[in-house]
This record gives sequence, structure tokens and C-alpha cells, in this order.
Amino acid sequence: MEVFLEAFEGPLDLLLYLIRKQNIDVLDIPVAEITRQYMSYVELMKTVRLELAAEYLVMAAMLAEIKSRMLLPRSAEVEEEEGDPRAELIRRLQEYERFKGAAEQIDGLPRVGREIVVPSLDAPLAKARKLLPEVALQEVLLAMADVLRRNDMFESHQVSREALSTRERMSQVLERLRDGAFVPFVSLFSAEEGKLGVVVTFMAILELVKESLIELVQNEPFAAIHVRTRTEAPTAE
Repeated sequence: MEVFLEAFEGPLDLLLYLIRKQNIDVLDIPVAEITRQYMSYVELMKTVRLELAAEYLVMAAMLAEIKSRMLLPRSAEVEEEEGDPRAELIRRLQEYERFKGAAEQIDGLPRVGREIVVPSLDAPLAKARKLLPEVALQEVLLAMADVLRRNDMFESHQVSREALSTRERMSQVLERLRDGAFVPFVSLFSAEEGKLGVVVTFMAILELVKESLIELVQNEPFAAIHVRTRTEAPTAE
């Protein structure tokens, strides 16, 4: 489960990703919405029983404070004296974005053994295909967090919980995808099963991806995620 913790480098990385995903101006952050999305991710980590780093909880408290300060009515004098409650968060995000951008530029420089690869496929076997963008783990986690958030609306209607098996759920997912069609990621989850069912289905999907039996697909970055069975075996590296 270390893969969850490696998805983001810290709370600022998560916030910056949420801002970039929605093409939001860092100088005009909608605190209420960003806080809701941030807390969805935090709740996801709690649901899968992962211990969050203390810095994530500190950021959650900071967002809650900023949100409450912005909701409280303030006189013009107080507003002028205290300034924008988001100022410190914006400063930290801008500073982090600069360092992250510099790191990405350095990482993008050509490296021997990474950018230069000798092809091993014979020309007659080569097939032209549309290259779809790689589905980032961050996208999958945020999609999962959204599923859990919507699932909360049905949680009170759950009467009993049946024993759920990840292997059995893997078989059910494969059966759902047997015709090879693209299936929306969110449609594989049943709200009536509660959080336990959602988590088991999520674990089953990750295991199927790991075993190269299914693949996650997006038409473009940040688009809705779809799932389908793999049409061909992955090539050995």
C-alpha cells in the first residue's frame, strides 16, 4: 500500500495538483471547494487504514481555519488590517510551485539509458496505434475519493455487510468487462455496499491492473477514467 503514500509528495503537492487539475489561478483559490476535495483525499487514506503524515492533518486544520475566516463577515477596517486569509497559503504554494517546476525541468533533461532505447520489435510486427495518455495514480486516487464521498449519502441505508473477497470481486470486474468495451471507472462501484464494498472493489481493480489483466484509460489528461480488458499482452522491458 506504499503506492498511496507515494502518489503525492506532501500536502502542498496535493493542493497544487488539485489547483492545476481545474486550471485555477493560485492567486484566487476557491478555498471551500479545494478544502472539500482535499478532505476527500484525507478520508480516502483513513478508509484504507493508512496512517497519514502529520503534515497532511496540519494542512487540513489550516484549510479549515482559512475557510471559517473567509465565511465570517468582516468590516472594511478589519479586512484591510488582516488582509486576505489565503495570503500565507498562496505564498507557500507559489514557493513550492517554483521549486517543483525547477525539479521537473531538471528531471526533463536527457539522460543516457533513459531517453535512448534500442528497439527490439521487428518492423513487420509493428502496428500503428493511437497513444493514449498514461493515467496518473493521482487521478485514480482522486476519482476513488469522489466515489467514497458520494457513497456517504447511501451509507445510512446499509442494513448488513456480507463478507467480501478481493479475488471474488476481481472475477466480477472481469465479467463486467468481458465484451472489451470501455466501462466508466465509477460505474464499477456499488454505493449500496458501503465503504467496505467500495474499498474491496478498488483493491480488486488495482490488483487486476498489476496483473496486466485490465487497463485504465483516459482520452486526454484530467478526463474521466475508463476501464477495459487489455487487448494485448504487455511487452517485456
